[in-house]
Amino acid sequence: MKHIIAVSTNTYHGFTVDQALEGIAAAGFKYVELTAVRNWTEHIMPDKAEHELDRVKAKMENLGLECIALSGHCNLTETERLNDFRANMALARRFGASYIISSTGEAHFGKEEAFADDVLIENITSLLGDLERHNLKLGIEVHGEYGTGEAVARVVKGVNSPRVGVNFDTANVVYYGGTDPMKDLEKSLDSVNYVHLKDKVGMDKSWNFPAVGKGELDLLGMISYLDAHGRNVPLSIEVEFTEDFTMRDKVEGDLEHANQAVRDSFDYLRRNGLI
Repeated sequence: MKHIIAVSTNTYHGFTVDQALEGIAAAGFKYVELTAVRNWTEHIMPDKAEHELDRVKAKMENLGLECIALSGHCNLTETERLNDFRANMALARRFGASYIISSTGEAHFGKEEAFADDVLIENITSLLGDLERHNLKLGIEVHGEYGTGEAVARVVKGVNSPRVGVNFDTANVVYYGGTDPMKDLEKSLDSVNYVHLKDKVGMDKSWNFPAVGKGELDLLGMISYLDAHGRNVPLSIEVEFTEDFTMRDKVEGDLEHANQAVRDSFDYLRRNGLI
């Protein structure tokens, strides 16, 4: 079955948005998940100059790329961060996205965060009007303290809105949740509305997320399971390489390494009839 398959520009952490878009388009992809994560990957941000946002949008159109989602992670447990997330929702709508993605806490470098289902449910419920106004669906990413689809699904069911679902990250379930992705997918299936299709080497807490098809996860099995149960949700590839590669300043040759991972992912999906 053919799917809407995007590439998260977070794959190009440490590179420019132009490099990300050019690499994704050159590999053959038609959809992107733009990244607007404060203090991490700021490819687009609500406070960037209007002319720059217009330029990026025009570049995407020239490359034949469509924005399916915006990764706009904010700490949804903190009331003072909700307006930042509202700004990210407006940004998502500006770029024509149908989904906005966030973890429950900060995507990276969160400190002394407190997590409770009832707080998350209350705060996310307060955002439903904004999601409606911008015609967006929120995918809450499996990440951090909510490291399994099952855990995120508790919050989703508490909010009880068709506009809110689980962004099931196939590798984060292993890295943060320490559990088998297929078993966790079975437990959270009814709440899944978006998937980060991410591979992993090592069924442990090692940071090694290669090109799709180059790791150890049964990604094809998970896609087949989704299809068999009528969950034909968008898939978004995210390659986070190794911690050393991702976190260090980029040097000559790194861009080609990132581009090759995106090409390898496209080729793997095409060989398996998914794109």
